[in-house]
Amino acid sequence: MIDLERASSSAAHWPKELYESVFSDSGSSSNFYRLAWAVEDNRETYSESSARVPGILGFLVARRLDSEWELENIVVSETTRRRGAGSLLLASLISEARVQRGSGIFLEVRESNLSARALYQKAGFKETDLRKGYYLNPGEDAVICRLSFPRDF
Repeated sequence: MIDLERASSSAAHWPKELYESVFSDSGSSSNFYRLAWAVEDNRETYSESSARVPGILGFLVARRLDSEWELENIVVSETTRRRGAGSLLLASLISEARVQRGSGIFLEVRESNLSARALYQKAGFKETDLRKGYYLNPGEDAVICRLSFPRDF
């Protein structure tokens, strides 16, 4: 996951410790938890030790706090983009949030990341705000997007 994220200039760049915390149980409660999903390449790939290693084509990390969800990070490899992996991951998160009776999902996206913004708009997200100077390396504003669920579902 880290290698894939580092290869994507538009991804949210996290320290290794944050990725490790995604897979630990510390601090989780019934009102807060994180999930991580990956889309893997099922073709045979081998590491230097000749062991089979799945190739990650994309991943998503999200967290739920009470009834609201935050899409924290989503990355799809450049060679896989526009083939449905990002849409699959996003649709899975939307489905999970609905099943968990969430009130909605929000996210930040780089203002220049037009392809991601188009993906979110296609999924029903609305651009609601702008956070000046939110991203570092390179510095950039973030567009806040929100998808709200009707309460009668």
